[in-house]
Amino acid sequence: MSVDERYEPQRRIRIGLTGLAFVFLLVLLGTAISRSGEDGVTPPANTVANADVEPNEPLAEIGAAPGQSAGDVEAERDANAAAPK
Repeated sequence: MSVDERYEPQRRIRIGLTGLAFVFLLVLLGTAISRSGEDGVTPPANTVANADVEPNEPLAEIGAAPGQSAGDVEAERDANAAAPK
């Protein structure tokens, strides 16, 4: 067994770990770049205005509440919109 054959497993492990570290740094850099584009984005005005208002029944508003049909949800939404606040 020569010296080169003895160190072959160690060399393969070192190359594998170096490649793994390179991929990790590449993903980290990509994440940092993609998040930096989101910092300057302002939400639309209607989103900010509606941020304080909580929905009465979120599941009912999307029509997922048990026992309610989509028509019932729309009728309730129209009634709530017409009611004075």
